[in-house]
Formats: sequence, C-alpha cells, structure tokens
Amino acid sequence: MKKELISLRVNGRTHELAVEPSKLLLDALREDLRLTGSKRGCDDSSCGACTVQVGGIPMLACTLLAASCQEQEITTVEGVSEHGSLAAIQKAYGDWGGAQCGFCTPGFIMTVKYLLANNPHPTETEIKQALSGNLCRCTGYNQMYEAIKSAIEAEQQGLAASK
Repeated sequence: MKKELISLRVNGRTHELAVEPSKLLLDALREDLRLTGSKRGCDDSSCGACTVQVGGIPMLACTLLAASCQEQEITTVEGVSEHGSLAAIQKAYGDWGGAQCGFCTPGFIMTVKYLLANNPHPTETEIKQALSGNLCRCTGYNQMYEAIKSAIEAEQQGLAASK
C-alpha cells in the first residue's frame, strides 16, 4: 500500500510521518513516535485504554486514522506532566493506588484531565459518568474516585496559593 506524508502535532511538537492511509492513530503514536503510554486493550473501542485528546477532546486512538488527525493538537499521557513534574491527577493516582496494573491508567488520566478542565468541581455522579467509557479490570474504581477527589483538592489549593 502506498504511504503518504502526514504531519501530526503531538504533545506540542510537530512530527512528519510516512504512513499508509489505513494506519490508526494509536499505531502511529506507539510504533512511529514511540509514545507507548496509550494502550491497545480491546481492538473494538470498548475499554478506553487508548484514550488521547485530539483538539482537546478525549478520543479513542484505536478508532481514528492518523491522517485524519492532521492540523489537530494531539495530547497523550506523556504530554500531561506540568513543567517536568507529575500533574496533580498523575500524582494522586500514585498516592491513592488508583493504578493497580497501570494498563488502563493513561486512558483514565486523559479522560479525567478533560473532565477537570471543563468542570473543576464535578460531583461523584459526574465523575462516574465521565469515566463510563473507560474500563478497569483491577481496581474496583474506588481508589480512582479518591484519587480524582484528591487531585481536585490539590488543584484548588494550588490556585488558592497562587492568588
């Protein structure tokens, strides 16, 4: 199959890639750019392990063609850290044991980042609804919910301290 040259902007950097028209964004990220945080968990878009943000919106990288993402800002879990330090949600996941095996964690982190950017004070129901497209087979979710609440508190304390 003939390859085409595409340009992807990932985590603030532009990358030129020669890809087959049928190449999925997940494969371009993992194979071509060696950004392996996003995982292939199901191959049918039901688990959310491959969630990235495209144009600021959580999307499943296993269902998107890489070429369709040109001219969009793509953020992967590798691009979530802030100034070389873990983002509040990443730190909270570690502190609260929100990641058991860690396989689903990148997808959850990307979904939570979107939720908190658009709703800094979500209710538990809103958190559960936002995460309904992500599947974890290890935790039972309680540690994740506690981690999210902790990240919200940390973000609020950080904002208060900066004023």
